[in-house]
Amino acid sequence: MLAFGHTGITLGIAVLLAGLATTSRFSRNRKAGVDTLRSPSPQAAETNYSETRKVSWVESVADHADLRLLLVGSLLPDIIDKPVGQLLFRETFSSGRIFSHTLIFLALITIVGLYLYRRRRQTWLLALSFGTFTHLVLDQMWHAPHTLLWPAYGLAFARADLTNWVPNMLHALLTDPQVYLPELAGAAILIWFAQSLVRRRRVFAFLKCGKV
Repeated sequence: MLAFGHTGITLGIAVLLAGLATTSRFSRNRKAGVDTLRSPSPQAAETNYSETRKVSWVESVADHADLRLLLVGSLLPDIIDKPVGQLLFRETFSSGRIFSHTLIFLALITIVGLYLYRRRRQTWLLALSFGTFTHLVLDQMWHAPHTLLWPAYGLAFARADLTNWVPNMLHALLTDPQVYLPELAGAAILIWFAQSLVRRRRVFAFLKCGKV
């Protein structure tokens, strides 16, 4: 999977999960408002519920994480591994899926991210962790257990034939539905997101601080 697929689908998954959590929370709050003394009338509970629902699913994600970091995290394994394994140390690794495509890397940034959240309420590393997780899932890394479970099968990574890598990638993008369909889906999500930012005049706010 390439850039549009990884970034767009990761954003879509995050928005969907946040929306489901928000809807569930709204339902609980609505029930509590009707059934408890804190909201004395169903009409008041209905008003509070309606006002709360005005928060969009995208905004609910942005309230907890920097969306810019989420998008970077969705590409982080490739940002690290492809320059290292395909350019800088091509003779050594001959692969664009090495250290950052492993469970060890994902576990490390997740553990540190949880520590930062619990001690300092910082979510930036958890955003990168979530993006990295979706990257590994979308890359279907379970089909490459020697890499995913490294170093369980040894210290060496599986090598790949990088001859004509760019032309082969472009050819797959134009002919292989497993490549171009995720790219089209991801691009559609990114276009929708960009249009929502433009419509709400939040482009600079997003670029500056990741908020929408």
